[in-house]
Amino acid sequence: MSVSTNSRGFSLLEMLVVLVIIGLIASLVGPRLFSRVDTSKVQVADTQARMLRGAVETYRLEVGRLPTAGEGLQVLYVRPSDERAAARWRGPYLDEPVPTDPWGNPYQYSIPGRDSMPFALFSLGADGVRGGEGNDADVGFLPPQ
Repeated sequence: MSVSTNSRGFSLLEMLVVLVIIGLIASLVGPRLFSRVDTSKVQVADTQARMLRGAVETYRLEVGRLPTAGEGLQVLYVRPSDERAAARWRGPYLDEPVPTDPWGNPYQYSIPGRDSMPFALFSLGADGVRGGEGNDADVGFLPPQ
């Protein structure tokens, strides 16, 4: 068995050229991918707000009233302390505790909502403060302005 002495590997310079090319491609493609991630977070927040709205409406049908601002959305998963409401509560109305929005912030719940909606239920968006535009805009069923 003879060993060939003609085999050669990649030189350091060839490896560096390949790494530079990969870096250039990543710098062109990366920003587009990250902008898609932000857009998908807005869509997830909207979907979660709609799911929470359905749970609030079911709670209202069974208990006979909306959750109070003091009870908040937690009452969708945990039996209310109010005896009258607890007697009619058929929850939990969510499979898991109330989720946070895609940016890790709690969903906001208040009474009343905008445009004759009885309640507001929304995410504060990427910036975590009221208002904003684009990915920073509030998402969901908004409160009166």
